[in-house]
Amino acid sequence: MSWFKRIKQGISTSTSEKKEAPDGLWHKCPNCKKTTNIKDLKENLYVCDNCNYHNRINSEEYFEILFDNGQFEELFSNIFPKDQLGFVDLKPYADRLKDAQRKSGLTDAMKVGHGKVFEHDLVIACMDFGFIGGSMGSVVGEKISRAIDYCIKNRHPLMIISKSGGARMMESAFSLMQMAKTSAKLTQLADAKLPYISLMTDPTTGGVTASYAMLGDLNISEPGALIGFAGPRVIKETIKKDLPEGFQSAEFLLEHGFLDFIVDRKELKQKLAQLIQLFKQ
Repeated sequence: MSWFKRIKQGISTSTSEKKEAPDGLWHKCPNCKKTTNIKDLKENLYVCDNCNYHNRINSEEYFEILFDNGQFEELFSNIFPKDQLGFVDLKPYADRLKDAQRKSGLTDAMKVGHGKVFEHDLVIACMDFGFIGGSMGSVVGEKISRAIDYCIKNRHPLMIISKSGGARMMESAFSLMQMAKTSAKLTQLADAKLPYISLMTDPTTGGVTASYAMLGDLNISEPGALIGFAGPRVIKETIKKDLPEGFQSAEFLLEHGFLDFIVDRKELKQKLAQLIQLFKQ
């Protein structure tokens, strides 16, 4: 005889009759915990309709939202990362790259596209956090450099959408060199009198913040984005002081003059078109 006795109470349903919701059908907001149908969330541009929390999205979603009819030409898709140092931490960097490419369907942490925003030409270089934390390696720096050359040649404005944990440690000094490389190339864009709009999304940290993310003619952000160099915990342990409320949030940076404005994702396309038109005048 077993040591327990099962007691049936209430309504019981046989296993064959139970149904589970398919993966990806529902989404629980990380901020307010409201559960929303994925279809409704997508129609609202992945913004919570209850608390306005801006969920992280990748380059594919941004291009669909911003470019007219979601149509664009992808640029520099033939550039692939390489393990130049033979780096190994928990596993070889070469294996980590293959895993990231397989899981994300991307070649690296940045995708560049050229399309129209309300009939205005715009080149967008967008980072993907799903590829090794959106880390900045040699490919990211090279794609930004080539995007700038493309903009100068064709007289198009540039927008970079940042979403990154910082420089990619597996490429060591090669990743850190991208800070100087991209900054120098942006000087060429400025000399050509072409606008550069930097959109910082959650999170924008490390060497990305310390280079091209903060060098825009206009530095803008989505609501609630975490923007900073080192994380709050590291800063607190370094200065041995409690940090102000909301420290490193987009709203905190706007208040202290580090951002020009914060724009809701649902208003971003219209705002971009207005800005491009102003720069043309």
